[in-house]
Amino acid sequence: MLPVVAGLLLAVAAGVRGSASGTQESPPGSRFVCTSLPLEATGAGCPLPPVPMQVGALPPEEELKATVLQLRETVLQQKETIGSQREAIRELTGKLSRCESADGKSAAGTWRNELGKGKDTMGDLPRDPAQVIDQLSRTMQTLKDRLESLEHQLRANVSYAALPNDLREMLQRRLGDLERQLLSKVAELEDEKSLLHNETSAHRQKTETALNALLERVSELEKGNSAFKSPDEFKVSLPLRTNYLYGKIKKTLPELYAFTVCLWLRSSASPGIGTPFSYAVPGQANEIVLIEWGNNPIELLINDKVAQLPLFISDGKWHHVCITWTTRDGMWEAFQDGEKLGTGENLAPWHPIKPGGVLILGQEQDTVGGRFDATQAFVGEMSQFNIWDRVLKAEDIMNIANCSTNMPGNIIPWVDNNVDVFGGATKWPVETCEERLLDL
Repeated sequence: MLPVVAGLLLAVAAGVRGSASGTQESPPGSRFVCTSLPLEATGAGCPLPPVPMQVGALPPEEELKATVLQLRETVLQQKETIGSQREAIRELTGKLSRCESADGKSAAGTWRNELGKGKDTMGDLPRDPAQVIDQLSRTMQTLKDRLESLEHQLRANVSYAALPNDLREMLQRRLGDLERQLLSKVAELEDEKSLLHNETSAHRQKTETALNALLERVSELEKGNSAFKSPDEFKVSLPLRTNYLYGKIKKTLPELYAFTVCLWLRSSASPGIGTPFSYAVPGQANEIVLIEWGNNPIELLINDKVAQLPLFISDGKWHHVCITWTTRDGMWEAFQDGEKLGTGENLAPWHPIKPGGVLILGQEQDTVGGRFDATQAFVGEMSQFNIWDRVLKAEDIMNIANCSTNMPGNIIPWVDNNVDVFGGATKWPVETCEERLLDL
């Protein structure tokens, strides 16, 4: 910048000289010599020829002084600019020196090479020098580890080559065993990983399998157990007072003018054992019903007409119950454990039992085959439910009750394939008739 200022001074001096009165011209080849002035000096540094006065202008000395002052101000401004730029250069140089000392000669050389190629690498440098130092430290540690590994392998190879043949073979075998063990462990870990990955699906599959097995068991129980010794040696279990546990007789009744119903039952439910059986036909839900409901005695309903029976069977023991009825005068009889306990008449006299209805075990029907009431459900077990189309003699009923004879019903016999169970009711092998007698 200083040569520029000197040039400006020379140009001004030449211009002033050329603008003189013209009486004196510069000899050819002559030049002006300027000396440097201190900043606080007030005089001119170069001898200037006199400048003629012009009309309305300053004297030459004053004009020259003003020009010199302007040039000095320009020099001061340029010097300040140069000083600030030198300070920035020193700051950048200090930063570059610190980076070079921290990152090593390799990184600095790389950056210089990139700069020498004319590539702008300022955008490629990390903003945080700590990241560069950390990256270089990891790289150096990696190289150090690899070098130590190579030295270790070299020493191992040297010592290994010096070993006897038998010892080397033994080491090879051991290394082979270790390799196989390692591979085995890796395989086991992979298997465990696969098992853990499929744990959810396996658990779900296991749960579904268990549920399917349970459903099959329930279906099997509903359809009946085929392992009974004989088709009639089973019982129906209704353990809960609900409106959905029941048994159903597949066969229906023909038109009847008399009947006998016998069955074995065991219950200790209270109040009342519920409804051991009910027969409903279209238009009459209470065609035949045996029920003990609440604190009422056991009742026999025929065509919705009621007779109270002197039976007591809610002690939790097996009891044999038989009921006879005929349309003639509506005569009825009630037997418990082979003994007649009551008789009566005028129970739906001259009313034939209607055919084509539904016979349900354990529930009272409000419509044909449905609308059960849990408060009227039977709770307990029953077996040997048989129906005849006639009134059995008292002697026959006694023989059935004391197990001296086996007389299946000629209308509804107690056989496995004629009884279906629903809602959780089950069929199980029943105690023998003699065992039931011992329970009395």
